[in-house]
Amino acid sequence: MAEMSIIWLRVAAGLYSVGLVDSILTITQRRAHWFRVAVGALALAAVFHLVSIVEEGTALGQFPASGFYESMSLCAFLIAALFLFVYWRYRLESLGVFIFPLVFIMTLVASLGRPVEASWTNKTVRDAWLMAHVVLVLVGYAALLFTAVAAVLYLVQERELKRKKPRGFYYRLPPLGTLDDLITKFMSWGFVFITVAVIVGSIWAFVEFGTRWVTDPKIAISLFTWGIYLAMVFLRVSAGWRGRKAAVMAITALGCSALTWAAHAHLQSLWLR
Repeated sequence: MAEMSIIWLRVAAGLYSVGLVDSILTITQRRAHWFRVAVGALALAAVFHLVSIVEEGTALGQFPASGFYESMSLCAFLIAALFLFVYWRYRLESLGVFIFPLVFIMTLVASLGRPVEASWTNKTVRDAWLMAHVVLVLVGYAALLFTAVAAVLYLVQERELKRKKPRGFYYRLPPLGTLDDLITKFMSWGFVFITVAVIVGSIWAFVEFGTRWVTDPKIAISLFTWGIYLAMVFLRVSAGWRGRKAAVMAITALGCSALTWAAHAHLQSLWLR
């Protein structure tokens, strides 16, 4: 990607991050604190993003969608532009919870498309950055595990309520409202930690491997799982999925994360052979 195009794209990614912060606050505190600021930042970011795309097309002498990074950048811009139109037309604020993180991550990935040589100047910093990624992932998975446990208890209690004579252990279970609240809290914080882990891990991989990092199957699986998690959180927070649907959704999210972890372990073992 062209030098100036990357600069404008990274400026756009920085502005898109305001929307990510707004989504995190909305998910964890159940209210939009920075939504108007986030929309303004998104609109300004879209302008810089468009400049980046034009710069890239001019430098290449063709439509800038020939490679992975160019296509990712163009797709992120189109999603941002479509959201701005929908918001202007229908004022659907709830979509921001899904769109803001998605556009930021896509733009961040696209902005790491400039070829560089692996250049950690300090091994301690390299190891600390990697350790931060691992810790964030583990904390996120731990939160997701608690989410799934609460979800299982919710489904069990719901089933017992439908019986004319609930069994004895039913009376030892927390109330449905408490379990539903736990599902919301643990799912929200799990999403936050895993999102930050994806950002930290992407940057670490870029510095470590240059542009080759995006071809690693582990990266693709992680981003795919994060996308599923984002969709689930959106359905929970904005579309009002609660009760049984939310419980099943939480268990599904844990299953996807377990598959991701297994894939990482398997691919890592193959790489070490």
